[in-house]
This record gives sequence, structure tokens and C-alpha cells, in this order.
Amino acid sequence: MKKILKNIAAQLHLWLGISSGLVVFIVALTGSLLVFEEELEPVINKHFNIVAVGEGKQRLSLDSLATSVKQQFPKNKLDRITIEAQEDRTFVFGLKQDKKKQGLLSVAVNPFTGKIIEARQEHDSFFEVVLRLHRYLCMEETGKFITGISCICFLVIMITGLILWWPNRKNQKQRFQVKWGASPKRLNWDLHAVFGFYVMPFIFLIALTGLVWSYKWINNLIYLAFDGKPQQKREAPANIASGDFLTHYEHILQASAKILPHQGKVTFTTLNADSLSITVSKADDEAAISNIVSFLYFDQNTGALLSKRLYDNETAGFKARRVVFPIHTGSLLGWPTKIIAFIVSLITASLPMTGIFIWLGKNRKRKKKAGDIKIKRTSVAATEEKESATRV
Repeated sequence: MKKILKNIAAQLHLWLGISSGLVVFIVALTGSLLVFEEELEPVINKHFNIVAVGEGKQRLSLDSLATSVKQQFPKNKLDRITIEAQEDRTFVFGLKQDKKKQGLLSVAVNPFTGKIIEARQEHDSFFEVVLRLHRYLCMEETGKFITGISCICFLVIMITGLILWWPNRKNQKQRFQVKWGASPKRLNWDLHAVFGFYVMPFIFLIALTGLVWSYKWINNLIYLAFDGKPQQKREAPANIASGDFLTHYEHILQASAKILPHQGKVTFTTLNADSLSITVSKADDEAAISNIVSFLYFDQNTGALLSKRLYDNETAGFKARRVVFPIHTGSLLGWPTKIIAFIVSLITASLPMTGIFIWLGKNRKRKKKAGDIKIKRTSVAATEEKESATRV
């Protein structure tokens, strides 16, 4: 029975690995880059993100900055504003584009001078491309289907890999350490099996949480488990006051800082929806874990606060769903978990390659063995023919 189970596990491990290996490699490699997106983005695109902060320099009002952007891009409607917590960061204004162009036009503005530093197509930015590769191979719904199936295959691969790895009394030591001085074939097997075992608990959790973005029913399952009902659709409430829209962005920013005094990135959204209030979300960088966000809603016409959605008052399902992202990306507890996620992602990207080498090595061995048997049979047949001729 044990032998049959191992044979089934071996076949599943092999063929699922071959069919999903390339996708796993791409997703794991791009995932390792995305772990440090927040840290690398200002380094890779320093001109877009960083400004010089002079002593005693005062920031301009958010209203004047928004007006400057509108004057420079009169045909584009303002969709969102992103304000990082660090003082030396640009304010980024997201502008709507025509239907021919995907994504937003991101405009970086120096908050101290009002100068527009750079405008870029957000859809074509480095980390946006990496994210699209990671989530759906840059192939929209088709790619999303492929990555979702490959993720499920990878979960099965890990379970079957554990069955194949499981040690007995004779090879117990071999299963837990890499023999660095061994032959290339043995070293490759150790890198695949031993490293695969050590990263499995982490990568299993990362892959499992990744299914939330592939399948809506898994996302709803989180809410059902914690709230007893599916995720409820939420949107900004409607404006109460009527009249022509006047900019109240600075007033809203200051009011948000008073209600949510902690450090964190601030994002203005629903700016392009005339009938809906402005949504202000603010992350809490001082919280014990990441991705803690509260929401405030302000009337577009008066800047008055309409309602709050503070994180502390959210449902258990919402909180559980919010923690999925930092678990998946490794940002849950900051640098320690990010480093673990980075190393785990790189090792995971190596597993399809070492697995292919194991498979190719076994194929060569089978062919060699089959060739040896054929030669042996030919030799035996020739000997028998010779003996037969001698008897005659």
C-alpha cells in the first residue's frame, strides 16, 4: 500500500511539475521582486519619487498642487492623489486617460515648489509590469486562469513532494541536509528535496493565500468563515450638499490627520465620481502588523466629513481579509518576514529547474539501461545462433 501511494505521488509530482513548472518559476521570481517593492521603487525611480527637502521649507497646499496639475493636463480628470508618509516624497496625482490607454497617467509633483517632475504611464511602470506578470502573466483573464490552476497544481506538488521526501531509518540524515561535496547529480537532488522541505511551510501559505486573487469564492469563504456572510459591496456614500465642486483637498487632508494622527500613506480616491463623496484611506505604519487601513468620507462640494470606517470597528471578516495580503507578500511583520519571503521565493523559483534536471537524469538512466539490455539480448542471441550453427 505504501509503495502504491508513493508511485501515485511520484506520477502526480512529475506531471504536475512539468505542466506548471514554467508558471511557478515566473510567479516565484516576480514575487521575490514584489516583496521589496516599497523599498525598491524610490531607488529605481528616484527622480519620480524623491525631492530635496530644504530646512524651513514649507509645503504648498494640496489645492494649489491639484490646480497646477489640472492646468498642465486640462483634458484629464483627476482620479486619485497619493501622499507618502515620508517628507521627501513627491505627491502623485493619478489622471484618467482615454479608453485607448490602459491605467492612469501618474504625475509626480514636488510639494514644496509645485513643479511637475515627471508624468508616466502607470500601466508601463516597472513594478506594474512585474505585478501583471505575477498575477496573470500579462494575459488578462486567460493568464489569471493559468496562474490559478498552476497555483492549485503547486499545492498538490508540495503535498506529493512531502510524501516522496518522507525519510526512513536509513536515509534520515540525508533528507535534512545538503551534501555540498557530492556529485552534481546528488547535489541537484539535495537542492530540490532538502531546500524544498525547508521552504514548504512558508511557500504553502504564500500559494494558498494567492488563491484569494484567482478565485472570488475563496475570497468570499474568508468572510463566510468570520462574518457568517459573503463580502458586502461597499462604496463611498453620496454627496449631501449640491452645487459646483470646489477644491477642499487641503482641508480634507488636515481633517484626516486630526482624526487619524498616526503615520502612514494617504490616498484620495473617487475624485472622478461627481455623485460620490471623496474617499480618504490612511495606512497605519505604527500598527503591529502591516496593511492596517482606515477610511474617511468627505463631501466633494463642502469638504465636510460624512462618515468613518475605522479599522478598529471593522468586522472580523474584513480584518482577516486585510491580513491575507501581508502574509502573501511577507510584509506582515516588516523586514524579518520580508527577508524570509524573499529567500523562500528565490528557492521556490529554483525548484522547477532542479526538478527538470532530476527528471532528465532519470530519463538518461532509463535509456542507458534499455540500451544495455538491448545490447545484452543481441549478444545472447548471437551466441545462441553461433552455438546452433556449430551443432549443425
